[in-house]
Amino acid sequence: MKKIPPLFKHQAQTKTALKKNHVFFDQSEPGTGKTRVEIEDIAERRRKGSPPAIVTAPRSALESAWAQDFAHYAPDIKVAVAYATNREKAFASNADVFITNHEGVNWLAKQNKAFWKKFEGGTIVHDESTCFKHNTSARSKSAAKIAPHFEHRRNMCGLADPNGVLDLWHQYFLLDGGKRLGKSYFAFRAAVCHPEQVGPQSNMVKWTEKPGIANIVAALVKDITIKHLFEECVDIPPNHEYTRSFTLDDKHGKHYAELQDEMITYAKGKKLSAVNKAVLRVKLLQMASGAVYNSDESGYTTLSTDRYELVMDLVDEAPHSVVFFQWQHQKEELVKEAVKRGMSFAVFDGSTPDKDRADITANYQKGAYRVIFAHPKSAAHALTWTRGTRTIWASPTDNLEFYRQGLKRIYRIGQTQKTETITVVSKGTYDEVAFERLTGKALRSDEFTTRLKEYLV
Repeated sequence: MKKIPPLFKHQAQTKTALKKNHVFFDQSEPGTGKTRVEIEDIAERRRKGSPPAIVTAPRSALESAWAQDFAHYAPDIKVAVAYATNREKAFASNADVFITNHEGVNWLAKQNKAFWKKFEGGTIVHDESTCFKHNTSARSKSAAKIAPHFEHRRNMCGLADPNGVLDLWHQYFLLDGGKRLGKSYFAFRAAVCHPEQVGPQSNMVKWTEKPGIANIVAALVKDITIKHLFEECVDIPPNHEYTRSFTLDDKHGKHYAELQDEMITYAKGKKLSAVNKAVLRVKLLQMASGAVYNSDESGYTTLSTDRYELVMDLVDEAPHSVVFFQWQHQKEELVKEAVKRGMSFAVFDGSTPDKDRADITANYQKGAYRVIFAHPKSAAHALTWTRGTRTIWASPTDNLEFYRQGLKRIYRIGQTQKTETITVVSKGTYDEVAFERLTGKALRSDEFTTRLKEYLV
């Protein structure tokens, strides 16, 4: 039997906190080993007769993180992985732990009393719990409906407040039923934010956090929360983050300017337009990336391949890389460039079959691929790609959770080399706005983290 190394000091601290609290939120940063701690806590209580546990997690993490880690750290614990295609059969099995994707809570919420009998008083763990941050979504309502069946409720997320403290309310509600942040989202919003009218209609309101509110919220939840920062826990070579500037050529820039000013342009015989300002922002990001979807839904028009070539030049400079793309056309053009260069690669996105996901990770770790092209929604959680030393964002994202999680695919426990994160930003385009939004969100999130850490010291 393979010898299992002891817990790191910070992991042992979290495990002790779990034993003291039936409800708990581990907000430690990605790469700090949250999964192992939860596994050991579940396994120890299950061996003592605790009811079976349920884990909900991103689809990409079901096998490659949770199932494999249970097999490694608690091989005596029987695990059933429940996808949409086998969910009923999986939950009917005699397993100790049932692992399902986040959407699985909708199915669970429909089950009868007889189904819940074996789970009553047991454990539920929500990995990447920001999936349930919107209290009005169907899956959030389902998660709240099933919560009372469990005595031990755990949330895990490396970035619980990507858009501010409002993101925290429902995640904590799933844990304590409103004991700390209140039972009403709207009352919480009124307490922590003030409204700003941003349009002529009464519902055109922007809610802005009140000064210092992060300090107050952190104080309210400190007793059931822990936050370990990656750099404080793990001694590995540093990661450097920087941007790589890119300039549109004259023809490309002309089309961009026309779309920006007139909301319409014509290129290669295709109409490229935006029906409103919200669509325009996305179209401008697409156009800056090198291609944009046609208005007649006939595919996309490539305006320039220069940016794809730049991204692949950056890939060429490192032994192994991970490239995050935003759109299908961006993926296709990057793949074309990789094929042209004879470069080995894999694609990891929503179209990647479940059976292939673990194999892609294993083969990348063995050095089989120079690059993985990944969509952040599918590949920004729980995956270990430490063979890579360079993360490249082919276009900037303003989703702070995706960005920080994406960084931790290569910059995590097991990394032995210096790493870097490069975001390609087109000068004078909406790319710059998206990147500025990202950094602004990072500052707000860091404020909450700072206050929470001060309370937990």
